Amino acid sequence: MARSAKHIIESYVVSSARLGSQAARAQLVTRYQPRFLRHAYRLLGDAEQAEDAVQDAWLEIVRGLSNLKDDLAFQAWAFRIVTRRCARIITKQKNMRGLINRTESEPAPNGEATDQLELAAEQGPLREALAALSPEHRVAVALFYLEEMSVAEVAVVLDIPVGTVKSRLMNARAKLRESLDRRNDGQTR
Repeated sequence: MARSAKHIIESYVVSSARLGSQAARAQLVTRYQPRFLRHAYRLLGDAEQAEDAVQDAWLEIVRGLSNLKDDLAFQAWAFRIVTRRCARIITKQKNMRGLINRTESEPAPNGEATDQLELAAEQGPLREALAALSPEHRVAVALFYLEEMSVAEVAVVLDIPVGTVKSRLMNARAKLRESLDRRNDGQTR
C-alpha cells in the first residue's frame, strides 16, 4: 500500500508541475536533483560537468513536461534526458581528445612528409576555394575530409542533425567543384 501511495503522490506532483505549478516544479527539483547529480557524476566522473549536464537536463525537462503523456513515466523519462546530456558531453570530450591526439601526432610539414593533397589544399586553388566557403560549410568539410570524422561524429561535434551535415557537405562539394571549374576554365583560355 505504501508503494501505491508513493505513486499517487508522484503522479500528483508531476501532473501539477505539468500544469504549470511552480511549487510542484520546485518539489520535483528537490526530490530528483540529488539523484540526477549522482547519476551524472557516475557517468562523467566530474562534479562540475555533472552539474552542467543536470542543469541543461532540467531545462529540457521543464520544456518537455507538457508533452509527457504518463505522469508515472516521469522518472524514467527524466533520467533518460540526464543520460543523453551526459552522453553528449562524453562524445564531445572523446571527439576533442581524438582531434588533439591526431593534431599532436601529425608530423610538421617538411615538404617530403606532407601528403600531396594536403599540400595542394594549403597552397593552391583548393585552399582558395575552401576559404571562399561559408564557415558552416568549411568546418563541415574540414571535420569530414581533413579530420576523417564520420557524418555522425561531425553532427555531434557541431550539435546539428545528421541530415544538416549531409546537406552542408553536398553544398560545399558543389561550391568547391564550381569554384575549381571556374578557375580551370580561366587557366585553359
